[in-house]
Amino acid sequence: MTRRRADLLLITAAAVWGVSFVVVKDALTSASPLIFLAARFTIATIVLAPLANLRSRFSAAELRAGLILTLLLASGFATQAYGLQYTTPARSAFIVAMSSVLAPLIALVLLKHRTGWIVFLALLVAGVGIYFLTAPDAGGLNRGDLWTLVTAVVFGGHIVAVSEFSKRFDAQRLVWLQLPGTAIGSLIAALLLEHIRFDWSPSLVAALLFLAVMSTAVALVWQFRAQREMSSARASLIFCFEPVFAALTSWLFWGETFSVSQGVGAGLIFGGMVLAVIGEQRAEANELSG
Repeated sequence: MTRRRADLLLITAAAVWGVSFVVVKDALTSASPLIFLAARFTIATIVLAPLANLRSRFSAAELRAGLILTLLLASGFATQAYGLQYTTPARSAFIVAMSSVLAPLIALVLLKHRTGWIVFLALLVAGVGIYFLTAPDAGGLNRGDLWTLVTAVVFGGHIVAVSEFSKRFDAQRLVWLQLPGTAIGSLIAALLLEHIRFDWSPSLVAALLFLAVMSTAVALVWQFRAQREMSSARASLIFCFEPVFAALTSWLFWGETFSVSQGVGAGLIFGGMVLAVIGEQRAEANELSG
């Protein structure tokens, strides 16, 4: 795969995920979050099964990688869906985008990857952006925003894990491993933790199919394939466009607009994401030269 094709794949995946914020927000008016996730990932499991090479047995290393990714993916999507009940799609998307800023710090703590002062500056800038995005005149930091901050941390860990595992294992097999585990985990959690609500309608079915096929199965495979051909820093830079796609989609379909303070906050988060990428690239260059 050429570098340009890898970039295009990841940008397309980011666009699909950006649109997904609006689709999920709308779907949650008809279904409770965890049962909706269980249905979404069940469909995705079935759709991706013929495309993944499942004829050979999974190795112990693949299963370990799949378990780690499943835990991160399931908890990330669950907290994101729960948070979307109480916050707006664009606001949620910009908070989730913090995952790109947090990823290098998570890699530093867990994997001892080298980083620089720019990454810490990026976290400060993005943190100030969160304040303005959720400032009192914009309604303040609500319950949905807090759950979405948890999502950002979890997805930051997922970005790091994908960068590590995608270089060692088959992308489609590794993506598929995450899907049934997430579906089963979400179903168990739904039965234990929530009042199940699932009102069938054509729009809910359409949302499930889009999210299961495009946003879950196809886009995750694109992510794994693309990240084989690029650094995590470059991938993080491309992920910066996900909240932009979400904000545009939310504006087009929901009429969501930002106040001046929210616009400043969104801009600061975007700037923090770019700074984090610059810091990670410098750290990688210093490591190679050292």
